[in-house]
Amino acid sequence: MREVLFVLLPNVVLLDVAGPAEALRNAEARVPGSYRLRFAAPLPTLTAANGLSLGPLEPLPPELPAEALLILSGVAGVALDAHEPAVRRAIAWLRAGPAAGAGLLCVCTGSVLAGHAGLLAGRECTTHHAHIEELRRVEPRARVLENRIFVEDGPVISSAGVTAGLDLALHVIARDLGAQVAAEVARDLVVYLRRAGTDPALSPWVMYRNHLHPAVHRVQDAVTRNPHGPWGAAQLAAVACTGQRHLARLFAEHARCSPLDYVQLIRFAFARQLVTESRLDLERVAARAGFGSAQHLRRVWARWEARPPSAFRPRASA
Repeated sequence: MREVLFVLLPNVVLLDVAGPAEALRNAEARVPGSYRLRFAAPLPTLTAANGLSLGPLEPLPPELPAEALLILSGVAGVALDAHEPAVRRAIAWLRAGPAAGAGLLCVCTGSVLAGHAGLLAGRECTTHHAHIEELRRVEPRARVLENRIFVEDGPVISSAGVTAGLDLALHVIARDLGAQVAAEVARDLVVYLRRAGTDPALSPWVMYRNHLHPAVHRVQDAVTRNPHGPWGAAQLAAVACTGQRHLARLFAEHARCSPLDYVQLIRFAFARQLVTESRLDLERVAARAGFGSAQHLRRVWARWEARPPSAFRPRASA
């Protein structure tokens, strides 16, 4: 189980907390034992930006377990007041290093708090667009990027304001528990799965999933669970409980691709994973991924990836 500690300050923006917390809670419900949420603050009680009183809250702990997640939430206001007593105590706590070895997630002006504590020195990061210049002033050693949903640099991930914290949490869930779990969480929360601005491309496992149609999701879930299955048009239509032509229309309208194109995409993603993580030759990779031959796999591969399979072999990476 991964400990997740939210650090809250007076005037905290509740959505900065509630979005990531709900995504992680949902992931824990799907994969029991994955996350344990905790909420700490320099004060036992505080008032959020919308006037809601929060408490009692856990005091800032002297240390965090290895592999924990530390989440710094944003506060409302023109600028973060580093001289305010609660903020000053939080900065001192961060500087003392209780989270050494933990992953750091900064939501909105949580990045400014991390900057005051010296945790962003030499790293790429971002924050809410209204606080970009503030973060640059607070931590001139950081490379502050604009117009990004979130930025990942080693163990530190920072996001833009408010709802971007949810995208950040989905990214962490996908990394920890897999893209399928992240897709299911996003679907349950009725939000889109996005990608980081620095990513070269959207993961094939979550492409064409930014819709809400249950029958199309049902087909996509079945294909991702079993990429090498005998997925012909009739089998896919049976999963959707509809006709083949109607399913094709549903995919075109909601997923912006055809059902069989989606099957090929997922089989390609699975094949690329096998190429990267195993020593199987291409014929066996093709067979396991549901392709008729290595030649067939190469044709489909070229549609989605410019580099050949050999470029993804572990020895090539090394």
